[in-house]
Amino acid sequence: MKIFFASTFLCAALFGCGNTEKANEQPFKMIAPVDFSHVKITDRFWAPRLQSHATTTLAVCIDQIENHTGRIRNFENAAKGKGEHSGIFFDDSDVYKALEGIAYTLKNHPDAELERKADEWIDKFAAAQQPDGYINTFYTLTGLDRRWQNMDKHEMYCAGHMIEAAVAYYQATGKRKLLDVSIKMADHMMSLFGPDKRHWVPGHEEIELALVKLYDVTGEEKYLDFANWLLEERGHGHGSKGGEGSWNLLYYQDDKPVREMTDIAGHAVRAMYLYCGMADVAALRRDTGYVDAMHRLWDDVTLRNMYITGGIGSSHHNEGFTEDFDLPNYDAYCETCASVGMVYWNWRMNQFTGDAKYVDVLERSMYNGALAGISLAGDLFFYVNPLASKGHHHRKAWYGCACCPSQISRFLPSIGNYIYGVSSDALWVNLYIGNTAEFEVNGKAVKLHQETNYPWEGAVTLTVESVAAPLPEAIRLRMPDWCASYTIAVNGETLASPVVEKGYAVLNRTWNAGDRIAIVFDMPVEAVAADPRVKENTGKRAIRRGPLVYCAEEADNRGHFNRIALSPQTTFQAAFQPALLNGVTSVTATDGDRSFTLIPYYAWDNREAGEMKVWIDYR
Repeated sequence: MKIFFASTFLCAALFGCGNTEKANEQPFKMIAPVDFSHVKITDRFWAPRLQSHATTTLAVCIDQIENHTGRIRNFENAAKGKGEHSGIFFDDSDVYKALEGIAYTLKNHPDAELERKADEWIDKFAAAQQPDGYINTFYTLTGLDRRWQNMDKHEMYCAGHMIEAAVAYYQATGKRKLLDVSIKMADHMMSLFGPDKRHWVPGHEEIELALVKLYDVTGEEKYLDFANWLLEERGHGHGSKGGEGSWNLLYYQDDKPVREMTDIAGHAVRAMYLYCGMADVAALRRDTGYVDAMHRLWDDVTLRNMYITGGIGSSHHNEGFTEDFDLPNYDAYCETCASVGMVYWNWRMNQFTGDAKYVDVLERSMYNGALAGISLAGDLFFYVNPLASKGHHHRKAWYGCACCPSQISRFLPSIGNYIYGVSSDALWVNLYIGNTAEFEVNGKAVKLHQETNYPWEGAVTLTVESVAAPLPEAIRLRMPDWCASYTIAVNGETLASPVVEKGYAVLNRTWNAGDRIAIVFDMPVEAVAADPRVKENTGKRAIRRGPLVYCAEEADNRGHFNRIALSPQTTFQAAFQPALLNGVTSVTATDGDRSFTLIPYYAWDNREAGEMKVWIDYR
C-alpha cells in the first residue's frame, strides 16, 4: 500500500499552506519536485545501481546492523532495561537511515520479506521507547539521569533520523507505528525545550529538517514552530552552556545567528543539514533572511571551498573546513555524507530560484562525490573520498562510525526526486536519466518518457506519452554548465535560438500526446584548470567529460603512472568500454608517442590496489 501526499506537498511547497501564508501572495518557492514514487527509472546507468542497492546494499546494511555490530541489540537491551550499550552514542541513527532506505525501496519495488524486516525493527524501536516518549538506546542503557545534559551527544540528531524514517515508511506502506513513536519523541522534546523553557543547540543538526517533514505529514504547526525555534537558538551563546568540555563555536555553526552567516565553517555534514533545515523553514515561513544567508553561504561553498568532484570538507581534523581555497588532494576529506548533503541542499535552492546553477552542482556532487562512496558491486563504502591516493585507501564493508554506508543506502533509491519539477507555469527537466514518469501539472495528468545513454552520450529524447488535456505550460530544459554547444529539436524541427533563462532552455508551446523533444549535448573531453588560489593544483589540470570527473589509476598505467602528464598538445579519445568497470567510457590522453588512460572518478578502487590522482601535471 502506497500513501501519496502529492496535493498536500505541492500546496505546502508552492503555496506555503498554514497560518504563515497569505492567500493573495505569490508562491515563495517557485518549483515543487516530482516525488520519486511517480518516476520509474529505466536508465542503463542508474537502473543496475538501483537493482544492486535493493539486492546487495540493503542486505549488507541489514547484516551489519543485526549480525556484526550491536546496533539492533541496543534496542533489544533498551526494551528490557538491562544490558550493555555497544558502539558509539549515535549508532541508533544508522539503523534509522537504513530503514529509510528500505522504505524508499518499498515505494517503487514492493517486497514482502523486506517489509517484514522493517516491521520487525520498528517493533524493537517501539519497545525501547520510554513512557515519557524518550527514545535513545545510549542513555537508556548508560543512565537516563544523564540525558539532555550534553548538546553534542546527538540525541536530537538520532531523533531526527528516526522521524525521517518514520515519515518515509508511513508514506510507503501506510503503517504509522513508527510515526506514532516519533510523534511521542517530538512531543517529549518540546515538553523540555522551547520559548520559556530550556535552551538547546543540537550539536549535530538534522532534527530541524526532520521536524518540517513531521509537520508536513501531520499538519501540526507546532513541529514547524519547534524547528524554527531550534534554528534561532544558534549564535546566542546557549551551546557553550550545554556540553562537556569545550564548545567550538565554528565547528558547531554556533558562532552567529543563522540569518547572519556568510561563510561555511566547521563540520561539513552538520552544515549541510543546517542549511537544508533553514531552506525548509524559510519556504514555509517566507523567511527572506534565511534565504539571503543561504545565497551568501552557497557562494562561499561553491566558489572557494568545493572540490571539482562536488565534494566538500578538506580537513580530517574537523571533518570540515579550514580556510578558503585550502583543497588538498591526498588529504581531502570529502565525506560521502557531505556530498549527499550537497545534493539535498542544492535541490532545495533550485526550488527557491529556478536557477539551473544549483542543479549543476547537485549533478556534479551526485555523479562524482556521492557515487564514489559505494563500490560497483554495492557492498563496500568510502567514508572519505580523496582526490589522490598512494594505493592504501580502500572502501570497507562497514565502519565504527557508519554514517556513510547508511547514508548512501537511503540516498540511492530516492534519486528520482531530482529529475523533474513543476511550477505554476512550467514543467522543469533537471536531470537526464532514462525513466517514465506520471504526475500532474496544474491538475493535468501527464506521462513523460525520457530515453538517454547519459552520462556516456549527450543525446536525450523526451516524449509526451499522454496528457489528460493539451498542456500550455512551458517545458524548461536544464542546459548543463559543462556544455557549451547543443541542439534542441521539437517534433523533428530544430530550434534556431531557444530562449535560455537561468540556465534553462524555455520551450513555450501547447504540448500534446506524442510530442517529442530531442536534445544533443556536445560532450567533449576537457582539461580544466583550478582557481589559481588553490596552491595544491598549481601546474595541474583535471579531466572532465560531461558531468563526470576523471582520474588516472595505476591499474591502467602500470610502469609509467608517475610520469603521466598533460600539455597543450595533448589530444583525447573517449571510447565506451563495455567490459571495463561494469561499462564505462574511458579517456585516452595522447601526447606524441606517450599516452595514458583515465576512468570516471566514481569507479576508482574497484580493482587491484594502486595509486590514483585526479589532478595531473600540466607541462
